[in-house]
Amino acid sequence: MAPQQLTVVTRQRILDLLVVERVWWWGDLDEVRFLERLYDLDALEGDGYRRATAREDIWQHCVNNDDWPPEWVFTDARFGLNSDSPQPLMDFLAEMLHPVVRRDPAEVQRLAEKLNDILAKDGFELYPAEYISGLPVYAGGPRASFHGARPDLKFEARPLLTDPRVLHEHQERIRAGLERDPAAAIASCKELVESLCKIILEHQGVEYPRGEDLPPLFRRVTTLLGLNADAVAGSSKASATVVKILRTLTTTVQGLAELRNQLGLGHGRTAPSPALARHARLALNSTVTVTEFVLDTWQDRTERGELSPRSA
Repeated sequence: MAPQQLTVVTRQRILDLLVVERVWWWGDLDEVRFLERLYDLDALEGDGYRRATAREDIWQHCVNNDDWPPEWVFTDARFGLNSDSPQPLMDFLAEMLHPVVRRDPAEVQRLAEKLNDILAKDGFELYPAEYISGLPVYAGGPRASFHGARPDLKFEARPLLTDPRVLHEHQERIRAGLERDPAAAIASCKELVESLCKIILEHQGVEYPRGEDLPPLFRRVTTLLGLNADAVAGSSKASATVVKILRTLTTTVQGLAELRNQLGLGHGRTAPSPALARHARLALNSTVTVTEFVLDTWQDRTERGELSPRSA
């Protein structure tokens, strides 16, 4: 099977986006400081005349004289952004979103979404691979599953989550383990949902036993959010259908906990876990579905005034 490629159409759409919207790829740096994060500019040749290295060449034309158009880098063979391999361009785009390069998180999110809309047509994506001070550090590559190769629940976009660091930590462990350590990824999926349930209960001032496991914790959250009551106002049939779906959702969470115990790291196993990457992705997809639904419902109930945080 031939490796995935970025088509000429996708490459042109990316360039059009940057040029038309005047998105300077070097962000808050300059061209030299940006490119030296990706390339050894002193090892790359200059113009072969007055300037011996790429560093001298770029400084002369981009900083000193400023006579090169911003898009010059995409056709300069020294940087490989127009080569047959998609990875140099994916690495370049990911670096454009780095917190050191762009300091405005809202701008980074907007740009990531626009680039991903274009890249998705060829089966590629930019995704948070890790976090620095709560800010995403992106990487790029082929999409590997329904929810993408790694979970990205955009916790920063959830105003009720005032401190999502522990959820980010779970996400990072899931990303790291999907292929290399599926059992650990399964355990982290369960722990992410468990942590979210505790965060919501504590935010709303609902007490729970400290050693309580995921299924009863999730039941407390569904009760708090009114998911077992009138789910669709004014329609008993629709409410009954939603309740069925919610019961299935609860069963999914129950199964997630059991999957962790049976294929994950629990109970002091005496033999290697038989968990495979596909089992970890099943846990991941269940986690994303449950987490997004719960967060959306929590936000909706709060905005409607049906929930209010505990008194300080």
